[in-house]
Amino acid sequence: MRGLELCKKFFSVYGLSMIRDKFPLYEDRIAAGLVGEGSECYGFDDEISRDHDWGPGFCLWLGKEEYQIVGRELQRQYDRLPRNFEGYERTVVYEHRVGVFEVGDFYAWFIGLSHSPQTLEEWLFLPEEALSKCTNGSVFIDPGGEFSEIREDLLRFYPEDVRLAKIAARCMTVAQSGQYNYMRSVRRNEDYAAQCAETMFCSDVLSLVFLLNKRYTPYYKWRHRAVAGLPILGEFVHDRISALLNTGSPKAKADTFEEICVAVIEELRREGLTGLSSDFLLDHGPVIHDKIKDSRLRKRDVWVG
Repeated sequence: MRGLELCKKFFSVYGLSMIRDKFPLYEDRIAAGLVGEGSECYGFDDEISRDHDWGPGFCLWLGKEEYQIVGRELQRQYDRLPRNFEGYERTVVYEHRVGVFEVGDFYAWFIGLSHSPQTLEEWLFLPEEALSKCTNGSVFIDPGGEFSEIREDLLRFYPEDVRLAKIAARCMTVAQSGQYNYMRSVRRNEDYAAQCAETMFCSDVLSLVFLLNKRYTPYYKWRHRAVAGLPILGEFVHDRISALLNTGSPKAKADTFEEICVAVIEELRREGLTGLSSDFLLDHGPVIHDKIKDSRLRKRDVWVG
């Protein structure tokens, strides 16, 4: 059984009755689900995942006032729930992954804000993987809606100006690492630099594909796996990166870099983000950056996003 399915079933059997029996006055103010760190929140867990922080458990979220009144007792009752369920036992290393949380504190743990970002600057500097972690998983119940209100704001994705700034910046770094520096490093016999260029290319082009799909880029361990499920270039880029990893030929790698960049440029043109005919992705970054409407953000360095 996958972890998210297990946790949802565990909540249905034990969590709901605990809330109804022990906290009836707060039943309409307690949200529950499983969101955050851990492969099970992405549906990527397997037998290897079960060695730590995996098994029956869930998150309970309370507003600040409710948390101050019943948060400690709710955690105490949560801790009394069975640790074994359906033949699985919860393994714990990091305590913060499940249990009782104040809504604002939960989001602040990931993005440093107890609320949705309010300015372009706040949005711009939030790590993509942190946004991915606090919007993954599933909310089982949220009768009051406080937790889901912030979640839905985040799931609407970056403001378009911020998305454009990030797309432009990724165009620059993807081109720099894959189309420019990789073969130069190979010709100089700089094996470390060539490997870094290949890794940076893969990481940044995956981020770029997530941006095109208006999805937050997850933690590096899950990026390649997760990209395959995206409708825009997802399966293509997943397969091309797999090909990169399975060849030792620098020429074959360079050809794959070019193939990926050409496909990305075609998508950028399809979306109306560029009209250039160049196959060098770096040329398209400034064009996309110039489409930013906010004058202050448009004045920023195109490489920063």
